[in-house]
Amino acid sequence: MRSTFLSLLLFSCFTLFAQQNPGDLYFGETCTSIMVGKQASTDGSVITAHTCDGNYRTWVRMEPAADHADTAVCKIYKGKLHTETPWDTRNLVLAGEIPQVAYTYAFLNTAYPSLNEKQLAMGETTFVGPDTLVNKNGMFLIEELQRVALQRCDNARDAIKLIGSLIKEYGYGDWGECITIADTKEVWQMEILGEGPDQIGGVWAAQRIPDDHIGISANISRIGEIDRKNTDFFMASDNVEEVAKKYGLWDGEGTFKFWKAYADRDKPFMIREFYVLSTLAPSLKLSMDMDELPFSVKPEEKVSVQKVMELYRATYDGTPYDMTQNIRTLKKNYNKDRELIGTDTIISPIANPWMAGDLRNTLNFIAPGTVEFQRTVSVSWCSYSHITQLRGWLPDAVGGVSWLSFDNPAESPRIPVFAGSSKLPESFNYCGQHRYREDAAIWDFRRANKLATVNWGRSKEIISKQVQWLENKAINDMPMIEKHVSALLKEDKKEDAAAYLSGYTTDFNGSAVDRWKDLESTFWEMYGRGF
Repeated sequence: MRSTFLSLLLFSCFTLFAQQNPGDLYFGETCTSIMVGKQASTDGSVITAHTCDGNYRTWVRMEPAADHADTAVCKIYKGKLHTETPWDTRNLVLAGEIPQVAYTYAFLNTAYPSLNEKQLAMGETTFVGPDTLVNKNGMFLIEELQRVALQRCDNARDAIKLIGSLIKEYGYGDWGECITIADTKEVWQMEILGEGPDQIGGVWAAQRIPDDHIGISANISRIGEIDRKNTDFFMASDNVEEVAKKYGLWDGEGTFKFWKAYADRDKPFMIREFYVLSTLAPSLKLSMDMDELPFSVKPEEKVSVQKVMELYRATYDGTPYDMTQNIRTLKKNYNKDRELIGTDTIISPIANPWMAGDLRNTLNFIAPGTVEFQRTVSVSWCSYSHITQLRGWLPDAVGGVSWLSFDNPAESPRIPVFAGSSKLPESFNYCGQHRYREDAAIWDFRRANKLATVNWGRSKEIISKQVQWLENKAINDMPMIEKHVSALLKEDKKEDAAAYLSGYTTDFNGSAVDRWKDLESTFWEMYGRGF
């Protein structure tokens, strides 16, 4: 009886647009970045990725390359993460200026800038760190460091060095952040903090993922021992140990570990790191009870971009961490004559992995222990996400592709955006986080996604089929796109190639939007009048 009652209560309490209560979240648990080395991927790609989980701007556009005069300056801003359009200047603060360079590369301007025309790509996660290290007077926030590096660098190592020099000269004004930096050859994890409220500067360390490994950053510092002699795998600011001792984060005894000093956490992993690493390397028999997980692991099977997409849809279904496993109801079974022949206890079809905090709390009040919150990889409060694939055997314009998704990564399709594109769909110019607006790309998908969670047991297969169909179409189209663009570039038709890539993205997005409009109608027909 109690299981049936809980299921009924779940439906009666559910609201269509219920969001995760912000108070339920650990301050820094807002992003996930998975990295794949070129020898760990099925096709030799290097991959980095990012989920921008939280209330961040969702407008996206391609910023063009540009030539600059010798006297030009580059303006550095604070406040860009919450603008509504590319031309929205409300609440923007000019933090300072630095000398401009003669030429800046075109780049994909997501909230945390992510890909440039030279196949340099970045992901981001916040790990917060000790508040005693934050200096708000530092010029650079993490998103502006990413932007400047993408505009000026064509490889990961140079990007790390540039970011380190900018921090040292102009100061870092953000919390503890990790950026995952990749090019066609390798991928690195760079972790950055302030140097203290009285210092314009910062501390940072970077560690390379071995080419045959995968790694993950999920809001916890992961870099341990720093072997400065091994310059092929480690880089760090000179002051890493000194600042740790100054603020009592390390006593100077024993082996220095970056995460132990700066993470402000008991250990360098939680559920997401464990899930991804153990899923790809099960024979290691990793455990949540371990004090430390490997920084990276060699996957037992090579990882395709589709596998990374699958990991970003993860909600731990069928594992001990599945939040729906105790929300159960009775299913009545009938024979062909509609005679009752038995019942089964099943997970309620109206349970879903993204229940709002108020609902979880209500269920646990009625039956303590019904839902134990787990931070899933896919979350309903995601603004956008990308999985960026870098392929050095192809021209940069088509070799770099960002598989972009708005809203919940487990429900929305991925739109391919290429490094050589010059223009994105019109709806990408508008952020949908400030208010409901039908011209914003995120709402093209969010409406159906939220309706789907009314009865996820019935909706999941319907929406998943559409995600899979579009995913397969894009993957199958890639050889054709690559061949056509490569031929255009051989004829020095760069503008034609850019127009073709931009047109493909626009057409693909249009097809996806039409399908999600149909899904919205389907779900209203299914749920709009109640059961």
